[in-house]
Amino acid sequence: MEGNERWVGGKLQHPDRDPQRRDLVAEEQDPFGVILSCIDSRVPPELLFDTGLGDLFVMRTGGQVVGDVVTGSVEYGPMTSGTPLIVVLGHQRCGAVKAAHKALKDNKPLPGNLQSIAEALRPAYEVIAKEKHADPVDAMTRVHVKQTSADLRSNKDLGPLVKKGDLAVVSAYYSLDTGRVEVLTGAPSA
Repeated sequence: MEGNERWVGGKLQHPDRDPQRRDLVAEEQDPFGVILSCIDSRVPPELLFDTGLGDLFVMRTGGQVVGDVVTGSVEYGPMTSGTPLIVVLGHQRCGAVKAAHKALKDNKPLPGNLQSIAEALRPAYEVIAKEKHADPVDAMTRVHVKQTSADLRSNKDLGPLVKKGDLAVVSAYYSLDTGRVEVLTGAPSA
């Protein structure tokens, strides 16, 4: 979050981005966090958290949806090297969530494999469809990242690490307008 404050304030340090760092991590890596984010070109985790080479495991999928391969990729750091943090990061004006919301609302499937993204977002859609929202796409994004982080927190392999206090699984939301990351759920207590 300190890196995000630097991003918001334009006081970037660009840490761990030089040949010495490349040499240091060439043989082994030990990232301090896992970020599951959207493919959106405006939401590059390494930049908005002002991190560098070897600092983060980053997975990016449309609407930060998960399946077995993505979940396995998220599990990799915590389960193999004790990475203590997972952040599921949604963002403002997400095109994938917007398309899924429209497809689900209109009951008109998206073309090709895009429909699999809409289906993965259906649980969030079902929650927000029950109420009136000024911005239903934004509400759906926030619900989805909370649901995804809750699923990861309780998954059979990550759950025990969370219970022991060795892993925090956080849901967060990135504002395209301000650059600020807001923690929604799962913030570590210390």
